[in-house]
Amino acid sequence: MSQINGVPSAKNSDPSSCTCPSDPKEKQENIEELKTQMRLARGERRSSSSAGHENCPFHFDLELDHKPPTREDLITKLSTSYRNLLSGLGENPDREGLLKTPVRAAKAMLFFTKGYDQTIEDVMNDAVFNENHDDLVIVKDIEMFSVCEHHLVPFFGKVSVGYLPNKKVLGLSKVARIVDIYSRRLQVQERLTKQIALAIVKAIQPTGVGVVVEGTHLCMVMRGVQKINAKTTTSTMMGVFRDDPKTREEFLSLLKVTKDPSDLLVLLVALLSIHMSPSMKRRGRLKEGGWWVEVG
Repeated sequence: MSQINGVPSAKNSDPSSCTCPSDPKEKQENIEELKTQMRLARGERRSSSSAGHENCPFHFDLELDHKPPTREDLITKLSTSYRNLLSGLGENPDREGLLKTPVRAAKAMLFFTKGYDQTIEDVMNDAVFNENHDDLVIVKDIEMFSVCEHHLVPFFGKVSVGYLPNKKVLGLSKVARIVDIYSRRLQVQERLTKQIALAIVKAIQPTGVGVVVEGTHLCMVMRGVQKINAKTTTSTMMGVFRDDPKTREEFLSLLKVTKDPSDLLVLLVALLSIHMSPSMKRRGRLKEGGWWVEVG
């Protein structure tokens, strides 16, 4: 029997030399062993349906490159599950308003979790540039939508990312795309915050990175404590952002500057007052973003 990449092959072999086991159980074992060898030879990637996937640590740690089966393959299975859900609620899934709901809901859930189909490499697209810039780079208020893994209801908010380059910078849009990759999954906000930071580290190895996420969780708004205005803020600081208080303070203070629209209005009125009042032209003091600054 010939060998292909170390795997036995029956091609061009002499049938008379093939010793096939007579025991059906032994035959099946040989077939399964051959399938395993062929799968290893092809370098087939494991998916969530592969044997041993129950040991995959993705849902318990910060693995960045996990990929489930193809999304389209899941529509039928998810549709059946949603139909059973409707029946379990006492609804009639065959009535006009609900007839196509299982398929719609399945497609919607796949869209909400489309981040599973992407990796950092997919979105970088060579958008890492050599640059000697050595001051903070901050992208603020990136809109984020995700799905709480505890209740399967949405949470949403804004993400701010800052990093101190180490001879490399990211295309600015790629920061937002990284946020999308990890927010469009079943998540908890704490893990999402850290995954974004780790992805930036993996992409460009900066001197430091800081991520702040502010989210509104519908599991707190629509159920439980039912607090409409409750917001959750999480942060992750790595490298110099964690080790150097001044760098961390600079990052956090820059996130606050003119963040509230009312601050802009106060600043504008104060500037107009200084411009119109001769006595104030010489010296004025404005409160901007929580800090008193001298003007004039």
